[in-house]
Amino acid sequence: MEKVVFGAGCFWGVEAFFESIRGVEETRVGYSGGHVENPSYEEVKTGLTGHAEVIEIWYNPWKISYEELVNKFFECHNPTTRNRQGIDIGSQYRSTIFFQNRYQFEIAMNKKAELNRKGSKKIVTEIRPMQQFYPAEEYHQKYFQKNKMVACGI
Repeated sequence: MEKVVFGAGCFWGVEAFFESIRGVEETRVGYSGGHVENPSYEEVKTGLTGHAEVIEIWYNPWKISYEELVNKFFECHNPTTRNRQGIDIGSQYRSTIFFQNRYQFEIAMNKKAELNRKGSKKIVTEIRPMQQFYPAEEYHQKYFQKNKMVACGI
């Protein structure tokens, strides 16, 4: 099993999207990229913690590659809007990829460059070294499964 952490807007919809992908074995929503230790949802939603809403994905590399997950990441949200996904506005909804090693960094950067060459709008996705992941509160985990709906959509 390997891990990746993505931020692509409201984590409820992102988690629901990735859970349906073959090779994704486990997901957990949370916060990363900021300066506050162990933040709460109430703190993160102010936009003052520096954290983004993210999803931690554990995947089987024999079933799906990191590169395929990066492709899915760019498909599931709008990577050309800074600090916004749909009606959700703020730095906590930014598009971000946290990489763990040089291989992941190069894959993510190459995909971003490819999309920038092909598209008319600039990709604003941040590509940053992995930082501490803080799990979100339990009521946020598997939100779609628990509620059969999400307030945000992908």
